[in-house]
Amino acid sequence: MGCRRNGLNRGLSDLHCKGMVPIDEDETHEGIKTIRIQKACEFTTSSVLCVCIITWNMNGKMSVEDVTKLVSSNRKFDLLVFGLQEVPKCDIAQVLQETMAETHILLCQKTMQSLQMFLFGAKSSEKYIRELKVDKHAVGGCGGIIGRKKGAVAMYINFSGIRMVFVSCHLAAHENKVEKRNSECQHISHSLFSKNDIQYTKSADITVWLGDLNYRLQGISSIPARKLIEENRQSKLRGKDQLLQEAEKGEVFNGYCEGTLLFKPTYKYNIGSSNYDTSYKIRVPSWTDRILFKVDHTSGLDAVLSSYEALDCIRSSDHKPVRAHLCLKVHGDSA
Repeated sequence: MGCRRNGLNRGLSDLHCKGMVPIDEDETHEGIKTIRIQKACEFTTSSVLCVCIITWNMNGKMSVEDVTKLVSSNRKFDLLVFGLQEVPKCDIAQVLQETMAETHILLCQKTMQSLQMFLFGAKSSEKYIRELKVDKHAVGGCGGIIGRKKGAVAMYINFSGIRMVFVSCHLAAHENKVEKRNSECQHISHSLFSKNDIQYTKSADITVWLGDLNYRLQGISSIPARKLIEENRQSKLRGKDQLLQEAEKGEVFNGYCEGTLLFKPTYKYNIGSSNYDTSYKIRVPSWTDRILFKVDHTSGLDAVLSSYEALDCIRSSDHKPVRAHLCLKVHGDSA
């Protein structure tokens, strides 16, 4: 099990995300902490648990070729989490299992109509699972005629003593629905696993939210935004991002961590291309698809983000997938 970066202990204090697991219970707020990426793990010791996390809004379309591209050929990670939104009516689980068959097995899955999450582990990983629970919470009605459900599916796993919660969500669309998205986050956070005697979301060492959070760029029109992106100056747009703004105000994801948004906004693209929307709406490009995480400061766990990227090569949807690679290390493990 695992991978390890040389000098993993150096600089971990800068990356250690402090605070309670729920998104809204801190008396003070610090917003989302942007953290730098430390390049590739070297996969040389069992002292680190490596997790690959992928979120993708499929836009109701199935491309086996693109699903295969989601996972790189370098699969030396212990766990892989797929959070998918707007999944078409097909057996995506079978496609993923066939893609992963040589290296990983399906450990768990949870589905709520078009909102689906899959957890894969290395072939020897089942013996490390001490507990595994799933849950779901719907928001915003029935999802319409095509069943594009809004809400979240979630998994709690105790893997080799590390307690993890993964929440894959799809929140309300449109630029002006900021307060609705904030409210949905709150409802999801309070509702998941609430029927259990044990509050899994509060006992987790690390909580990861992934999905189409649908927060948009605000205060800039489409043409100026696209010009900055074309000039590879999309970093100038981060100050316009609704999610970072709302977190800064203490509304959502207080104290969570996210990698620097170095990649281009992931929505909305013309299907089959990497060109932004040319329909009459000419939507403002936005980072709708995100991966955030938070470590309980009492857990003795450190989290190192070794990649945070959009997969531009995937073109069957109007969203680009986002992938992150987290290395987890327990304090006191030998170097």
